[in-house]
Amino acid sequence: MKHSIDELRAGKLLGIKELKIQEDLESFPEELFTLCDSLELLDLSGNSLEEIPDLSRFKNLKIAFFSQNRFTKVPDAFKGCQNLFLLGLKSNMIEVFEEDILPLSISWLILTDNRLTRLPESIGKLTKMQKFPLAGNRLSSLPKSMQNLKNLELIRLSANNLTKIPEWLLALPKLAYLAFSGNPCSLSKESSLKLVAYKDLEIDTLLGEGASGKIYRGHSKEFNSLVAIKLFKGAVTSDGYAIDEMNASMHAGEHPNLIKVLARLEHKHLGLVLEFIAPSYINLGNPPNFETCSRDTFAEGLCLQVEDVLKVAKAIASAARHLHERGLMHGDLYAHNILVDTIYNTYLGDFGAASFYDVANKSYERVEVLAFGNLLEDMLHLVDNKRSNEYEHLQSLQTQCQEKIVSLRPLFKEMCF
Repeated sequence: MKHSIDELRAGKLLGIKELKIQEDLESFPEELFTLCDSLELLDLSGNSLEEIPDLSRFKNLKIAFFSQNRFTKVPDAFKGCQNLFLLGLKSNMIEVFEEDILPLSISWLILTDNRLTRLPESIGKLTKMQKFPLAGNRLSSLPKSMQNLKNLELIRLSANNLTKIPEWLLALPKLAYLAFSGNPCSLSKESSLKLVAYKDLEIDTLLGEGASGKIYRGHSKEFNSLVAIKLFKGAVTSDGYAIDEMNASMHAGEHPNLIKVLARLEHKHLGLVLEFIAPSYINLGNPPNFETCSRDTFAEGLCLQVEDVLKVAKAIASAARHLHERGLMHGDLYAHNILVDTIYNTYLGDFGAASFYDVANKSYERVEVLAFGNLLEDMLHLVDNKRSNEYEHLQSLQTQCQEKIVSLRPLFKEMCF
């Protein structure tokens, strides 16, 4: 819900806990300090702010969004906000990130689509950090102090200038979701997939929309069948460049648990023609929320049988093995990227965070194995009957996949079901 600056100035918002104002503000409204005892979420995204005052009086502030403004440096206004755990500064013009300006309470820091060339050494002091989207900057290296981020679960490094992914990053005990396409260190591959002219497609219903583009139902003269058509937006998303997602999708290859890519689109926008998946398939889970941070959420009341979990786990492990044998890391191995039908036939989708790597380095696969372990844990929580040999076996596999010492985790081909 959006609020207005007039409501704020008239004193109509006293005691409010969540506030969002988007009115091309050029300066921070002083009247906001009348809410400093109650405000928990402040969203001033989509304005024209260049600086903000010290916000340490906002003792209860937990979430702050200042995306799509005009900051050229990370504001030093938040140090005294000791309950702040999420700070969003996406799509500004930030070039400078000074030392020791953030509270140690930060666990989710969004700096996607800025102009940063370096991170401060003090970033390593944010030991509660779980989620760190950094795609679309100009970073050529990462500070070694980040090896102190033992709680880091997700990092997005795509569309930067990184010449290598440091081994200490791959050794972080909780890192499960990593994206680094669109960097000099990320391998790229050319595609020989056939081209289909846009004019030869009949586009029908919008099926869905994500950060990278829209998916439509349509009909292809070339394949004489229903197809799904994905049109990419082309901009930098939280995961990286659309072209990298498209290349990863094309190079994933055929597998019974992957949505088949039929062709590339010959069109002014990047696009793919995909196998049409029946509407009986739905997302297994929903994306994380503010409370879960980097872990998925699920429909209220969802209950799984252990046989359902086993079927999904086998399918995803098989698909992941297939991808890693091709040197492709999915990067987003979550339930919300898995489609299932009523009998739990399964597809893994969404290659927005996928990255190519040297298959000789098994650390990348073992990072993804942790994501698989987290998926197992989430699904097993939804099982009512926890007294069976199958349940205990899956729980044992989960424990192996979540081993803190990365080198001790099994590879996908070594998993026994």
